[in-house]
Amino acid sequence: MAILKNLGTAYKALVIGSNGAIGGALLEALQGDPDCTLVVGISRSSEISIDITNEESIQKASSDLESKGPFDLIILATGILHQAQIVPEKKLDHLNMDYLQKVFAINTFGPALVIKHFHRLLSKKRSLFVCVSAKVGSIEDNRLGGWYSYRASKAALNMLIKTAGIEIRRTHPETTVVALHPGTVKSRLSQPFGGEKTGQVPQDAAHKMLLALGQVPVTSQSIFLSYDGSTIPW
Repeated sequence: MAILKNLGTAYKALVIGSNGAIGGALLEALQGDPDCTLVVGISRSSEISIDITNEESIQKASSDLESKGPFDLIILATGILHQAQIVPEKKLDHLNMDYLQKVFAINTFGPALVIKHFHRLLSKKRSLFVCVSAKVGSIEDNRLGGWYSYRASKAALNMLIKTAGIEIRRTHPETTVVALHPGTVKSRLSQPFGGEKTGQVPQDAAHKMLLALGQVPVTSQSIFLSYDGSTIPW
């Protein structure tokens, strides 16, 4: 059964952040898809390594992968929600400059530079450039407040995706740039927030995300997509 029906029967895929729970599960799922003729996973520790907080590293990784492309599917599966003693802010008094800068560096600035350097590796045929985002980054859907840094960093990422989709369409008329919400997944990222109890196992989440991506119409230059196939307001 084809997972990504809109990419045909012989597509190439790249997963950036393949050492994480979601990235690793996506890599595994793509490796098991007979329609995927090549899938490459890169991370900080891979042979072709990448540090998304360092533009020189991003540019080098892109150059090193050029001979393996062009890719019909590029997925960026990196991100940060909490670290050490820092957790998402519940109120304005908890805002902290160091945490704001750290979260934006990984969730927004790094992905922007990845899109900058890696969009050149996309196929001129039907292709998808996917960045794992989060539903809480939706400005319209924000009803609970809190989580200032994380929400804002993902909202900013979504604007970058929306804007890049417009430009990339000029040279890649069949490409869609996707902000993808993975849902709650059992992982180190979600563990402090009940993810181990309520989340999907990464393999199930990855399968659902790929099925959802397979339904993205070629008419969309960009889309904010949930793992269940529904669209989310920007």
